[in-house]
Amino acid sequence: MFGTIANLRIGEKAFIEKLCLDKIPLKLLEMGCLPGIEVQLIQVAPMNDPLYIKVNGSHLAIRKETAEKITVVK
Repeated sequence: MFGTIANLRIGEKAFIEKLCLDKIPLKLLEMGCLPGIEVQLIQVAPMNDPLYIKVNGSHLAIRKETAEKITVVK
């Protein structure tokens, strides 16, 4: 089932399927947000932005706008 990181529920895991490389901050790519990597939604801040995710054992905060550009498969 395809979706984006922004569509995940808290605690749900998925694998990154593809990225819009020209619209994703380079820092996220450097920290391991790459196709095939498992990602888990940890928490959503008030007002639904930012989203806190776990990637490669690291916890990252990303903007909802960015999360909507990262396609995942469950």
